[in-house]
Amino acid sequence: MSELNQLLLELDYKTNFNEHDFYLSKSNSNAYNLINCWPNWDKKILNIAGEKFSGKSHLANIFRSKSKAFLIKGDKIDNSIFKSLKLHESIIIDDFEECKEEEILYSIFNLIDQDSKYLLINSLKPINEIEFKLPDLVSRSKNCLYAEIENPDDELLFAIILKNFSDRQIKIEKKIINFIINRIDRSYRKIDEFIYKIDELSLKKKKPINLKTIKEIL
Repeated sequence: MSELNQLLLELDYKTNFNEHDFYLSKSNSNAYNLINCWPNWDKKILNIAGEKFSGKSHLANIFRSKSKAFLIKGDKIDNSIFKSLKLHESIIIDDFEECKEEEILYSIFNLIDQDSKYLLINSLKPINEIEFKLPDLVSRSKNCLYAEIENPDDELLFAIILKNFSDRQIKIEKKIINFIINRIDRSYRKIDEFIYKIDELSLKKKKPINLKTIKEIL
């Protein structure tokens, strides 16, 4: 942990999605490696699945930097996007579940196939597990590369917690981080909620961040 601690302290802690700011662990290595080996994918479509705050958007930004991809949010997808899609070799759909237009999604899959483009899909769960109503879309959703971001291990938890505290200029002892790791739920969402509560106490209530405070929040 001491080497990780030193590494993180040397980083620029402004919130960003740069590749050098992405901490690689066994929890996310499969997804990262697939992004990194683009364009040498076995298939043209990659689906990265993982819960909110698991790093999908960070990986999408790394892919965007590499491929000059066009990014569209799921809830913004309609028939007007095809002109933009035609102009780009690579496309990213973020928050995939937010799109309910199955006919349009099917057309996007066809476009990727016909024009030999690349598509990165970020979703909360693998898209081959989504119960689509359109049979053709069900078939298309099974013909992808898949990478699921798993719950964080201890090293990734340490990195996330340390970086979030550093981003907020909150000083915290290593032993307290280890205390948190041993007790917090292995969930990216729970970690985000925990950090938010710590930040709220630190900024609004002017309370010191000590072991007693951590215990209260946990």
